[in-house]
Amino acid sequence: MWPINRIYRTAKFDAGRGALWRWGVRTYVMGVVNATDDSFSGDGIAGQIGEAVALAKQFREDGVDIIDVGGASSRPGAIPTPISVEKERVVPIVEAIHAEVDLPISIDTTWAEVAEAALDAGATVVNDISGFLGDPGLSSLVADRNVGAVLMHNQRGREHHDVIRDIIAGFDATLSVCESNHVDLSRIVLDPGFGFGWSVEQNLEILRRLPELAFHELPLLIGTSRKSSIGTVLGAEVEERLFGTAATVAQAICAGIDVIRVHDSHEMRDVVNMTDAIVRKPLSAG
Repeated sequence: MWPINRIYRTAKFDAGRGALWRWGVRTYVMGVVNATDDSFSGDGIAGQIGEAVALAKQFREDGVDIIDVGGASSRPGAIPTPISVEKERVVPIVEAIHAEVDLPISIDTTWAEVAEAALDAGATVVNDISGFLGDPGLSSLVADRNVGAVLMHNQRGREHHDVIRDIIAGFDATLSVCESNHVDLSRIVLDPGFGFGWSVEQNLEILRRLPELAFHELPLLIGTSRKSSIGTVLGAEVEERLFGTAATVAQAICAGIDVIRVHDSHEMRDVVNMTDAIVRKPLSAG
């Protein structure tokens, strides 16, 4: 089992651009910029640099902490995006946002080639839904560049045993790669992968059992925003899932989540602030 001391609550995560996140003090917010043409949530803006910058500026006004730019859809059944196309989509958008919005930028990709180009363009964090189990060059890149990384457990294609045990097994595999490639643990955030290979019931179980993931004693991010499990429970289309998303965000924060990934920044900022005021000690600060 991965030998981790309880370091993260006193550690500061360097998100880049002067942003040092202090875990346990408040919940941080990641705003989504989908530089795709087939986003599940209907917000894809592939090639629309001006619209991407405008969205990033809105995120800044809404108090978002980091902007996540991705150029390949990860929805179930999505056609794989060629690396060259993914890179062409994200690099101009990362460059433009970096030039006009003074927030850290994460690059949502599973490929080292795309991540390297985005880091060169101004990104400061890598967000990998394969948890370093896809492209073997990605963990080496993160270690070499000494940048932060969000690493997700992806249950797709895996045999299911128990929700939490499955996630922990995935985290163990990811952290073993980190160890082998000398990735700095203080720069790692783990994501249990809500919506990636789970049934609706299993996704809800993840939310109920989030405190059990404190086992690894590393910061946690979750992305429930607008996802199909919310739509199934509520019988709601994507554009009608705002309040369902808010409920999952509040639950996740109460269960110990450190970062939430969202589309609706203005509304979710209020949910975060109110929930933090209830559960965080001292009151949200820093």
